[in-house]
Parts: sequence; structure tokens; C-alpha cells
Amino acid sequence: MILQSLVRYYEILAARHDVPEPGYCTARVSFALNLSENGALLGILSLKKQEKRGKKTVEVPLEKEVPVQATKTVNVCANFLCDNSSYFLGIDKKGKPERTRRCFEASRALHRKILSGVPSAAAKAVLGFFEKWEPEQAARHPAVCEKLEELLQGGNLIFMIDGGPFAQDDPAIRRAWEAYRASLDSGPRMPCLVTGKDEPVAILHSKIKGVAGAQSVGANLVSFNSSAYESFGRDGEQGLNAPVGKYAAFAYVTALNHLLADREHRQTFGDTTVVYWAENPDPVYRDIFGAGLNPQTEDANRLLDSVMGRMAQGKPVADNIDMETPFYILGLSPNAARLSVRFFLRNSFGFFLQNLKRHYDDLKIAKAPHEFPYLTLYWLLQETVNRKSNDKSASPLMSGETLKAVLLGRPYPQALQEAVLLRIRAEQDDPDHHIQKITRGRAAILKACLLRKSDNDSYKEVLTVSLNEESDNRAYVLGRLFAVLEKAQRDANPGINSTIKDRYFTSACTTPSSVFPTLLKLYQNHLEKIRKAEKGQAIHDDKLVCGLMGKLKVEQDPFPAHLFLNDQSIFILGYYHQVQSFFTPKSGNLKDSRQNQKEDA
Repeated sequence: MILQSLVRYYEILAARHDVPEPGYCTARVSFALNLSENGALLGILSLKKQEKRGKKTVEVPLEKEVPVQATKTVNVCANFLCDNSSYFLGIDKKGKPERTRRCFEASRALHRKILSGVPSAAAKAVLGFFEKWEPEQAARHPAVCEKLEELLQGGNLIFMIDGGPFAQDDPAIRRAWEAYRASLDSGPRMPCLVTGKDEPVAILHSKIKGVAGAQSVGANLVSFNSSAYESFGRDGEQGLNAPVGKYAAFAYVTALNHLLADREHRQTFGDTTVVYWAENPDPVYRDIFGAGLNPQTEDANRLLDSVMGRMAQGKPVADNIDMETPFYILGLSPNAARLSVRFFLRNSFGFFLQNLKRHYDDLKIAKAPHEFPYLTLYWLLQETVNRKSNDKSASPLMSGETLKAVLLGRPYPQALQEAVLLRIRAEQDDPDHHIQKITRGRAAILKACLLRKSDNDSYKEVLTVSLNEESDNRAYVLGRLFAVLEKAQRDANPGINSTIKDRYFTSACTTPSSVFPTLLKLYQNHLEKIRKAEKGQAIHDDKLVCGLMGKLKVEQDPFPAHLFLNDQSIFILGYYHQVQSFFTPKSGNLKDSRQNQKEDA
């Protein structure tokens, strides 16, 4: 189904002339060899362009439509009109002059075979170049000397004639190339698994480029490299083990490479690269979904805010959007020279959009006014990572399962909740490294994980955006109580660098009975100190503590010996909600809490 969906998308794009026709591909080209009409090398022009990537501007090769390129292997294999310096100039830095000479000879033979007898100036210029060029003298040519270091770094070359048109755009050359391609279709014919038509089978499939972590030359989605994976009687027959016609193989590779080349509509989570498309050429589908999946910019946040707002009101997302349009999401990860399919999801555009809305609704939690309204999936996964570690990537397996939970509306993986709790237990506030123990992201993850559990009826009342002052849930009240005791300590000692959170939070969250008696004794000392400095503040703090203590029933073990994972999450949520409430006018005296708790939660 993956290949069929990609072939359909190719045909949608081809109808708009957005992708190359069969026999051609889009390649990254670094240089053009400028030839005279008789084939003399006049110069080498750089085709690289400036492109912004983040805050940096880098030089990248120009993307050009060229004759389709063969899959490179250890064997010598020349490409027509677009290849590297080994094949066109007979120079490289691999230290194997005999092989480099064979590469050039293979390229010369291929161009002679295709272009001989073609009555065009461009064809004659290219043939003239290959007849006259001597690889042994290449490094001494003035044009090559000028660009030698860059040429040896690699990159594709193409031909241009007298500074004008590129050779691959010449109509006569295109006709010659297409005739040559047609003559090669004499291989085995079998029913194609994708189209169902009886046609020549692609023995080797072209490489997919743009998957994060894969080899720079690309990787195969369909390939056979061991007899263990081959069908009986098909040993060593490569593509005949799963016959895909040459047209379908070209179409799916072209469509997938087109999707991966679009940096604005390609996302990476962990080791998984995600591409998505609709059975509609209008880019608005991918714009909206991309903003929903990973709203990293202000524009994306504004677009997402508009879409979510219209959905909440039951209004159409946009006039030109059909929510029933089939939509596809493909996740790929690298596996040596091949690609692994992490997931392939198919449903209506509206289905995925509704699940994204539910995801953001579940994550919604009290926040500072200056913070972005939506937490991106990337930053959520970063909440599970040790910020001081050299490896700052989230678990690939957990990342993939979390993404599927978001897109399919399923419960979040248990590993996500456990990873957040682990980081909270392991870390302390560290302003120098911008590390916080309890963050908005971590509290939001715990809330969302609990919301999607099937047995959450007993504690659903505390899974709110902001503080629920009416709840008597024991773990929630204990978390609130810890926040109030910490506030009292700050009120008693303005400007202190560490609080009870640094020393006691983990124990209070997991084994309350071992810590809270000590914390309450410390509180009495803090209360006395506050009373001497500001009696009104002491009354305010004591009222909060007494109110929370009143919610803890003596007969129901108010300070249990142990809290399980869900209760630990509720404890943290209670703490976060209570701390956030200190920044709202209804909490009363804010004089010290605004200043002293600025870095908390």
C-alpha cells in the first residue's frame, strides 16, 4: 500500500508538472562544464546557491532535472549527462587511477552510444568533449585548476553549451535518451505488484535521499541483499523477488524523494523522518498538518491557533479544505544502506487533524503569558532527555510510539510517563545550565498521559488546566502542600538559592511518610520567622497549610509509605498547579512569590 499510495501521488504531481517525467530525475548539481560548440572546455561554473538553514546561510547544490541516474555500486557505472568528476573529467582523490580511468572510459562509451548521429549542436559539443579530453592532463587544465579542490570534494557535474542552455534540455538529446531507455526495456516482464500491469520489472530500485541518518548517497526502500530474504528459485535475482514495474519503481522513488526534499514539510522525531501528503495537490493540506505536528515558528503557531479555534467552534478549517480527503503519513528510519518503515498511516485529513486537536487539548496546562501556546512534539520528547548528556536524543522507540499515539488518538506509551518521572527524580534546578526539575512540558506530559488512561475515573477531577482547589485527591493535595511549604520557606528566607525541593522533593513524591513529618516541623520554624517579619504573610501561609491539611483524612493514611507511578504523576501535577496559582491575583499576597519563584516550574 505504501508504493501504491506514492505512485498515485506521483501521478497527481506529474499532472501539474511538479516532478520529472519517466526517464528523468531531480539531482543535486554542483558544477556545469561550459563547452564550446566543438567540445573544448571553456570553464567550470559553480551552480551552488545560498540557502538559509536556521540562523546560518550555507551553500547547497542546485536541484536540476537530469536523465535518471543508475544506482551506484562498487562497480563502474556511468550516468548520462550528469555525473561526478571521476566519470566526466577522470580525476578524483580516491587514489585508484586505474579505476578512475575506467570510470571516464565508461562515461565516454555511454555518451557515444546515445549521442552518435544526433543532429544537434549540444550533442556534437558533448561528443567532441569526450573525444578530445585526456584524463591524464586534466589536473593541468586552467579551468580545472581553478576549481580543483572543490571538484575533489565530490558533487555532480552537468554540461552547458557556450554559457547557454544545459545539454539535458536539448530536445534532440532528450529524444535520443528516451529512445535509448526504450531499448533497455527488454528485460523480464511480470505482473507489477503495484499497478497490476504486465511490464518490464525493475531489477534494482533507485535510492531514497533525505532521510536523517541515512547514507549521503541515499538508501533503498526495496532491496534484497541476502539469500535468506529471497524467494525459492529467485536467488540473486534482486527485484524479481518482489516484481515492481519500472514505471512504478520510478514513480514511487520520484514522489518520495520529492517529499523528502521539501524541508518545510519534512519532520524528524528521534531517528524517524516523517513525510506526509494528501490526495490533493493543494499545499494547504501539508501546511496545516505541518503546523499541527510541529509548530516551531510564530507563523506556524498563528496558523495552528486559527485552525484549532475554528475546529472548536465547529467551523470549516478553510474554504478550500475537504476534511474527507485521503491523507498519508510515512515514518522512515535509516538501517545501514536500507530504510526501515517505522509506520505508515492512512485516513482522512480530518481524522488526523482531530487527533492533533485532542493532543493539544490534553496537553493544555497553566503557563506564563509569554510562552508559546502549543508545546511541540520535539520539545516534549526533549523533556525525557538528560540535558547534561552528550547524547541529547530521545529514545527512538519511544519517539515513534508517542508520535503514533498523537496521530491515532491512542493512549501515550507508558515509557513516556516513566521517562518524565525518571528525569524529575534525577534532576535538580540548575539555572546555569537552564535546567528545571518541574517544567511546563513535564507537567503537561503527565497530565496528558493520565487523561488517556482507561482507569482514570478516580482521579480525573485533578487533570485540569489549572488548580482544582476543591479536590480531595490525596496525592494531588500532598503535591499542593509541598508547594505551599516551599513557598513558606521562601517567604521566611527571601533570595535563598536552594529550597526543600532540592533535598526532599523526590522522597516526598515517592515515600511521603518518610518526609512530610520533617517538612511540617521545618514549616513551623519558617512560620515563626515570617510572623516576626510580616504577620499578614504568616497568616496567609498558615491558612493555606491548614486548609490543605484539612483535606488529608487521618483515617485514610494521609502520608502513605509509598506512591505508585500514577499517584507520583498526580503529586507533581498538584505541585505544578499550586506553584502556578501563586502567580495569579486570586492567590493573595504575591510580593515574595513573584520574585522568589520566578525560576520554578
